Amino acid sequence: MTKVILIGLDCAEPSLVFDQWRHELPNLRRLMASGVYGRLRSCDPPITVPAWTCMMTSRDPGELGIYGFRNRKSYEYGALGIASSQSVREDRVWDILGRAGRDVVVVGVPPTYPVRPVNGNLISCFLTPGLDSAHTHPPELQPEIRGLVGDYLFDVEGFRTKDKPALLNRIYDMTRKRFRVLRHLIQTKPWDYFMFVEMGTDRIHHGFWKHHDPSHVKHERGSPYGDVIREYYRYLDGEIGDLLALAGDDTIILVVSDHGVKKMDGGVCVNEWLMNEGFLKVKNYPTELTSPAQLEFDWDRTLAWGEGGYYGRIYLNIRGREPRGVIAPYDVPRVCAELKAGLEGIKDEHGRPLGTRVLFPRDIYREVRGTAPDLITYFGNLDWRSVGTMGHGKVLTRENDTGPDDANHDIHGIFIMSRKADWEKTGEEAAPGAPLSGLTLYDVAPTLLSLFGLPVPAEMQGRVIPEAEDPPFFG
Repeated sequence: MTKVILIGLDCAEPSLVFDQWRHELPNLRRLMASGVYGRLRSCDPPITVPAWTCMMTSRDPGELGIYGFRNRKSYEYGALGIASSQSVREDRVWDILGRAGRDVVVVGVPPTYPVRPVNGNLISCFLTPGLDSAHTHPPELQPEIRGLVGDYLFDVEGFRTKDKPALLNRIYDMTRKRFRVLRHLIQTKPWDYFMFVEMGTDRIHHGFWKHHDPSHVKHERGSPYGDVIREYYRYLDGEIGDLLALAGDDTIILVVSDHGVKKMDGGVCVNEWLMNEGFLKVKNYPTELTSPAQLEFDWDRTLAWGEGGYYGRIYLNIRGREPRGVIAPYDVPRVCAELKAGLEGIKDEHGRPLGTRVLFPRDIYREVRGTAPDLITYFGNLDWRSVGTMGHGKVLTRENDTGPDDANHDIHGIFIMSRKADWEKTGEEAAPGAPLSGLTLYDVAPTLLSLFGLPVPAEMQGRVIPEAEDPPFFG
C-alpha cells in the first residue's frame, strides 16, 4: 500500500536549495536527482496562514475566507481575529485520507490549533498558546511527547529580537526536539501519510537574512552571523536524511515550502500615507507609535484605513457595509482606482518607484468569503512590508515596528518529489535533471490524492502533477 511522507519547510527558498547550496545538501540533492523538482508558486498573499491550508485543500484564500494570520472578524470597526483550525471549513488532505481508512500523522501544520480529531496522530502548530493547552490527538500522545523531549517547542518565542545568540539557540532547540519526536512517531505509530512543517527555516530567515544577503540594505560584511542560515540548512538536511532512513523503500517523499524568502528593505507606513493623501482622518495624531486598533479615527470623514504585516491590507469605509461608512457603493470603483494609482506610485527616498503591486480579491479569487481586504498591497513587490502603526511622522521607515526583522516572503517556494528506494541508491554527486515549470501550491493536494489512488474533488483548483501519475511514483 502507498505510503507518503511530506516534509514541509516553512519559507524554504528555492535559490538556496536548488542552486546556491545544492552541493552542500546531499539528501535534498539526491531527492532532486532521483525524482522531480521545481519552484512552487504560492498563493496570494504568500503568507504561512493561509498558505499551508491552501496547499492542503487546493482552495484559494478567498474560498477559505482566510487572508492572513490576522483577519477582520466582521464589518464592525475593531481588532482583527487570529486564524485557527476553526477557521478552516474545507477538507484537508488528511481528512480525505482518514475517511478512506488511511492512517495519518500530522505535526505542526498551520493552523491545527485547536486540535481536531484525525484518523491517527496529530500535534498542533505554532499557533498553540502553550504546553498547558490540549495540543495532541489522541490526548495521551501529549505525555508521551513530554517524556521524549521535555518541553516541546511549537515555535521560537520572540524571534524578532536583537539577541541573536539566544535566537539561534532557540531555533536549534526547537528543530532538534521536533525531529526527535518525528523519528519516534515514524517508528511507533501506524501511518500511510506522514506530514510535518518545520518553522525553523522561516524564523532563521527573519532573524538573520541581512547577514546572509549582500544585497540587503543593512548587510554587514564580515558579520559573525554570515553563515548562520547556510549552516542551519546543512544541519536540517542531515535531520531529513536521518528521518528518511526510517521509512520503507516504497515510500514516496515530497519536500515543499509554502513560500520563499527575500530581503526586506523597509516598511511603508500605510496609514500615514492614507492620511497624507486625504483618505484617512484621525481625531488626534499620536505622539508615539500607536496601532490602528488604538487610534481614534474620524470615521465620518475616513475613506480607507490599513493594517500592517508582510503585505498591506486596505479596507474601505463603505456606506451600508461599515457602521459609519462614507463611500457610496457606486463610488467604490473610483476610490479603488485612486488608491491603486497612488499606492503603486509611492517612491523611495531617492525618488525611485518602489514597484508596488495592488491586487483586488474579486479579481484573483474564485470566490470571496469572510471579510476580505478591499485591496491587497505588495509594497515594493514585497521588498517592503506594510507598517500599520501611526506616529512615525513619515511614510517610509527602515525600522520594523514589531521588532527586528530582516526578510519578507517571496512568491515561490520549493517542490521536490522522489521515492525512498531511488533516493537511497542515488549517488551524492548525481546531478538533478531539468526542473519542472508551472507548479503551484494548489497542485500538491490533487497530487497527493492521486498518489493514493483516490479521486480528486472537483472543487480543488490544482492539477495532478503529471509526473506523479507515471512510474516510479504511482503506487
